[in-house]
Amino acid sequence: MLFQFGARSALLLPFVVPGAAAALWLLGRALRRGAPADALLALLVAVPTLGIAQWMLGYAGWYDSHDGYSTAMFYVPWQLNLLLGPGYYLYFRSLTNQEFQLFPRAWWHFGPGLLEIGLFAAAAAYDLLWWHGLRGQPLSAHFGTKGPAAGWLEALDKPVACLVYVLLPAYGWRVLVDYRRYRRYLDDNFSDPERLRFAGLRQLLVLQLLALGLSLLYTALNEVFSFSYDAAWYFYALLGVLMFGLIVVGIQANYAAATSPLRFGATPAPPDATTQDLLRPTAAEQALEAAVEVALATNPLSERGVEAAVRAAHPPVELAPELRPWRDKLLALMAREQPWLEPELTLAELAHRLRTHPALLSKVINAGCGQNFNDFVNTYRVAEARRKLADPRFGHYSLVGVALESGFNSKSTFNRVFKKLLGQAPSEVMRPKA
Repeated sequence: MLFQFGARSALLLPFVVPGAAAALWLLGRALRRGAPADALLALLVAVPTLGIAQWMLGYAGWYDSHDGYSTAMFYVPWQLNLLLGPGYYLYFRSLTNQEFQLFPRAWWHFGPGLLEIGLFAAAAAYDLLWWHGLRGQPLSAHFGTKGPAAGWLEALDKPVACLVYVLLPAYGWRVLVDYRRYRRYLDDNFSDPERLRFAGLRQLLVLQLLALGLSLLYTALNEVFSFSYDAAWYFYALLGVLMFGLIVVGIQANYAAATSPLRFGATPAPPDATTQDLLRPTAAEQALEAAVEVALATNPLSERGVEAAVRAAHPPVELAPELRPWRDKLLALMAREQPWLEPELTLAELAHRLRTHPALLSKVINAGCGQNFNDFVNTYRVAEARRKLADPRFGHYSLVGVALESGFNSKSTFNRVFKKLLGQAPSEVMRPKA
């Protein structure tokens, strides 16, 4: 009989079937669209699906069938956790940069995992094709279902597990560090970056690291107390829940990334010679940058806290004379065309309207207005919302209506930005009756 489902195997089946279906669907979409993010998400879904499938099939009788099904349990690389750390890292890079390519420069991160797959393939070829198929030698271990090379693979279990405990936290930390830089990139280039923050993916990565910690704790306690085989079932059930979360959050993230001009970490197009001259820092800007570096080296505060302290002690530098016309053009365009009413306005689009380079416009906003692009645009939106809240003609508008009419994309963003800039929530503003 192929399956002998009991309670434990049946409860794992609802994780395996959707996981396999989602991984195959994502892989097919990646091949059709040439989207690395879909392929990498398929990998991140497939790895836990394989791990859960191994335990589901084990509970369904494959280990104890003592036939070809048992043989498959030894020669299929079910636990490919070496791919998880690089998978999360490269997936984050593929989401945040539309120019990302897995080949030819990034695939090497999967080297340890690919080596493990190669060892399983070599063991299967040796035992099943050469040892048993050509030489006719019996598969002597585990009731005639396992050959000598499979035994050698078992000796690699603990070294591979130790490597997983190193690689996944290391790559996870790299993603979290890059995520902080990515948030600053969003604020410098997007007026409404909320859906591009991928906060759910960040939380899932933290949960994945916590699951790894629980696995390590379980392994250590198992060495001391020798838990039963059934105790590990709960870990794989938890892994199935995380996998479902990854599918939902990942598909949403892939759609948001595919419909946004993200270039985080990409080499920007060089500005022309005239723009390069304007982008050279002034003496005052260099002094401010040096002060920030000194503060970062000597002050134990966080990076954000140090920057805030230095900026408070040194107000934004006076704009260089050659950049003042660009600030005047920018402010005139904002007043005339009101581009801030467009929820998806980006730095690149605004620079295109001004017929200048995004790097130059960013410098004008940072130095000339003392804000990043996100705060600069949202200042106009909040001012517009404040005007509408005080106008009796808009008294019948809901807060959502005021937010949308002022250029915001959602009520949550409106509330957060309004309170950040004015120190009070929109709902706390006294409104005249219509």
